[in-house]
Amino acid sequence: MNDNLIRFGIIGAVTRGGNYLESIKGNPASTITALCDIAEEELHQRANELGIKDTFTDSEVMINSGLCDAVVIGTPMQYHAPQAIMALNNNIHVLSEVTAGISLQECKDLVMAARRSNATYMMAENYTYMKPNVLIKELVQRGLFGTLYYAEGAYIHELKKLNETTKWRRHWQTGINACTYPTHSLGPVLQWFAPERVISVCAVGTGHHYRDALNNEYEMEDSVTLMCRMSNGGLAQIRVDMLSDRPHNMTHYALQGTDGSYESADKFKGVNKIWLRSRSEVPVWENLEDLENEFLPQPWKNPPEEAVKSGHGGGDYWEVQDFISAIYNSSDPPIGIDHAMDMTLPGLVSKQSLSEGSAWIDVPDSRDWKLP
Repeated sequence: MNDNLIRFGIIGAVTRGGNYLESIKGNPASTITALCDIAEEELHQRANELGIKDTFTDSEVMINSGLCDAVVIGTPMQYHAPQAIMALNNNIHVLSEVTAGISLQECKDLVMAARRSNATYMMAENYTYMKPNVLIKELVQRGLFGTLYYAEGAYIHELKKLNETTKWRRHWQTGINACTYPTHSLGPVLQWFAPERVISVCAVGTGHHYRDALNNEYEMEDSVTLMCRMSNGGLAQIRVDMLSDRPHNMTHYALQGTDGSYESADKFKGVNKIWLRSRSEVPVWENLEDLENEFLPQPWKNPPEEAVKSGHGGGDYWEVQDFISAIYNSSDPPIGIDHAMDMTLPGLVSKQSLSEGSAWIDVPDSRDWKLP
């Protein structure tokens, strides 16, 4: 085996973490040396299928084993920060599922661990890598939207039944009255607005209309909308709805600037539509796909088969490649620790806003959190 290969361990290898296996195996700079999961029988089965000798049921034991240069954290969200901190304290690179943490204090602890560590931290926000979102980012960076001032993102994904089989969701996602899972919606918006960040939020909810399997009321209101004031004065509207009886619409986005406007398709009928002043002085929609040949970044023009087949519109593949590249080249990852905080902290602060009657609450900037 090549001694220069990045040795990966996967935490949560039986469930979400398993989605990263093919993308890591397919990269010539990496290999998988260890798997970890509490589902021991399924863990051994997966290891046997992949020819991986070393398995663990305790993430701390795997992190301390000396077998891994990097870990993927694909566990329930309450474990993301503690497991990432353990790895970073051992100078092990971290690719963590969303969100980065479940409390402000936990996020501060994670930031401090990342600042102290010689390892790379990246949050795996895969929706930022979906082809339409990548194309819009390219158009923004070329200045074709003019000055940005408004955006929308929505994650509408009914989860009541899943709440009962994955109890952590019942507690950490719908068991808290807040915009608890904002990063899929907010992540692409923040990349479009870059280098701006959310400086304050106001959260509003629709009240309660559904009950769980035991006839208990959910703590989270059915649909929570997070109004985000951007540092340039712009406004982003982020909606998270995991309880309403209705069809899914997990990838709704909109963007407006002084010279352009974009609205994503509703996944039932229609297309992703865009207007750019540079292409038509009169505001008329055209199909976003018509701009791909001229503006789509090269990797998405001829994606490898692994990218086409991977989950979340190719995001599961591309984020792994960027993470490995950042490690290999000692460069900053696209969603490093501060950008991970930019995508996570507004949702955490939304709890305070709702509890205070939808008051506007300032969002801390992790860049102000310095090592002592």
